[in-house]
Amino acid sequence: MVFGKHWLPQGIERRTKMFRRLLQAIVLVPFAGALVGWALANRQPVTVSFDPFDPTDPAYDITVPLYLLGFAILIAGVVLGGIATWFKQGKWRRARARLAAEIGVVRAELEQQRWQTSLRDSRAVAPTANTIAKRPPAA
Repeated sequence: MVFGKHWLPQGIERRTKMFRRLLQAIVLVPFAGALVGWALANRQPVTVSFDPFDPTDPAYDITVPLYLLGFAILIAGVVLGGIATWFKQGKWRRARARLAAEIGVVRAELEQQRWQTSLRDSRAVAPTANTIAKRPPAA
């Protein structure tokens, strides 16, 4: 089985990397421009309260620009999504480790069988040149 991109010819692999970079630039440059525009349009300060029991006089509050709050929520969502995905994939990581250990055992057993077979074949007695073949009696 072939893993990775090693089976691709070098020219195709290089063109693929260039195409990915071009596509990445086409997508990321307008996205970055939109984020900057959004940040400039939302510079007004907002107060974030961490006290749900007294909304008129909160004990824990912070005043930040709206764009900063938006970026903080976006980053927190990406981090929490990554952590959730990592936990969800734990089952597959355990299965991969178990299968890798089993493959190691099977390969060791296969190598042992090959060694025993080659040892048995080398011990087999081959006919020597000194033996005279007896012919059956003539009729």
